[in-house]
Amino acid sequence: MEITEHIDALRREGLLLADAAARTELSAPVPTCPKWQLADLLRHIGSVHRWAASILGQGLRERPGQAGEFAAVGPVPSDDALLAWYREGHAALVDTLSSTPSDVECWTFLPSTSPLAFWARRQAHETAIHRHDADAAAGVPGPAVDTTLAADGIDELVSGLMVRGRATLRSDRRRTLLVRTTDGVGSWHLTITQEPPTVTTGETPAPADLTLAGPADELYPLLWNRLSAGQARQVEVSGDESLLDLWHNAATI
Repeated sequence: MEITEHIDALRREGLLLADAAARTELSAPVPTCPKWQLADLLRHIGSVHRWAASILGQGLRERPGQAGEFAAVGPVPSDDALLAWYREGHAALVDTLSSTPSDVECWTFLPSTSPLAFWARRQAHETAIHRHDADAAAGVPGPAVDTTLAADGIDELVSGLMVRGRATLRSDRRRTLLVRTTDGVGSWHLTITQEPPTVTTGETPAPADLTLAGPADELYPLLWNRLSAGQARQVEVSGDESLLDLWHNAATI
């Protein structure tokens, strides 16, 4: 996907998230994030948007703040103003990404063609996944994520986030997982050991202990642990299903 496509996705998914929040009580539980209420979700995504915009806007070369903290976001308002605060931060991030020069240099944490490309992609998927959470809190499914965005998000998760040294997807014995889209947009073959997983892609992947095959827009939330295999009605699960438990417990961000 191009940078402009990621920015468009960020804009679209962020507006859908706000729409879901607007028709839901802030105290509503978020089923896909069991420890959260909707207010917690808005505080989190609103802070992430401001954090990312500050890194880009200031051209920060190092991660601001300590690990796990979102620095330079300013005070979080009371619940009465929380949705408006979220909307402002979302719009500001879209504007920052749209106006930042393509050759900007700043801190990132995954390989990418450029820092701007990294942040546009990362924030598009951060927002799309949390839009799914807002829909879950509202109790009404939103529109399916675009197939191209979903496939791109699978790739970012599997080939990027899951192979980082700090990722926790590990196994005492060698195990393999094949993720294959049935709408013609890709496949990912993971080898999981005590070291960071390795991933290969291609149209004719090797067999695996467990294969997940289905449309990208169902595999995307499934792999992000927002959808169970039982809820993903078009995903075919074949092989060692205990690997799904390993994924659910260890493939966390």
